[in-house]
Amino acid sequence: MNAYVFPGQGAQYPGMAKELYTNSNIGKEMFENANDILGFSITKIMFGENAKALQETKVTQPAIFLHSVILAKILDESFKPEVVAGHSLGEFSALVSAGYLSFEDGLKLVSKRAKAMQKACEKNPSTMAAIIGLKNETVEEICAEIKEIVVPANYNCPGQLVISGSNKGIDIACQKLTAAGARRALKLPVGGAFHSPIMEPARSELEKAINETKFSKGHCPIYQNTTAIQITKPDEIKDNLKKQLTNSVLWTQTMQQMIIDGLKTITEVGPGKVLQGLFKKVNSDIETRSATL
Repeated sequence: MNAYVFPGQGAQYPGMAKELYTNSNIGKEMFENANDILGFSITKIMFGENAKALQETKVTQPAIFLHSVILAKILDESFKPEVVAGHSLGEFSALVSAGYLSFEDGLKLVSKRAKAMQKACEKNPSTMAAIIGLKNETVEEICAEIKEIVVPANYNCPGQLVISGSNKGIDIACQKLTAAGARRALKLPVGGAFHSPIMEPARSELEKAINETKFSKGHCPIYQNTTAIQITKPDEIKDNLKKQLTNSVLWTQTMQQMIIDGLKTITEVGPGKVLQGLFKKVNSDIETRSATL
């Protein structure tokens, strides 16, 4: 089985996707369309050198989405996944690339998601931390003991779990997890507590937009973040997508399930190689590669 996987927030870099604009008429047209839909020139930020502007959630998320989706579109006939999956934001890229959502609708949802998340972060200052070198069960137990909001957010690979919560909750958790034997408990430079109950206002706002968006039958199954299993029914996909902002990203479980289902090759579509590295940590025999023009 071959899977195409799509990265999430954190994979951005200045100058990203410029070659897709320069070397492809389809790419140029899609980027110009995106500028119109977003109401600002995202290409100017993506292709420039202003790393600070690119770090803003409302810019970062559409930028990564555009890089991934436009690359998949340009690949055309050579883009033939048997299954797809995306890490957090990347799930939207996967849904568009596999035909469940139109490009325009996908971009509008991603923009709405990014703005809603940024607003939720400003309302409730919060953060995330990467916990390295502990079993998932240990991290889960310690988070559950803390009275502040602190939850497992991203199950990235065995021994690497990102937690999310209030500033105080994350500080307490980092101390307790270090004492429990974590190799590292590193606070991340993020805008807020993604994939936690603190994102409820954003989830509620995004749910309305998802309800108003048309989902179609896709070309292949998708493994969704909230379930880590193959799904093909548009209504089911829609419901799972509504829960994504406040639920954990089950990426470790997704990779493990893919391998059980017969995974042999993964192709990462978009900026960076983070997901390839995570797959190698689960099974070094998996063939990994980046999608290229």
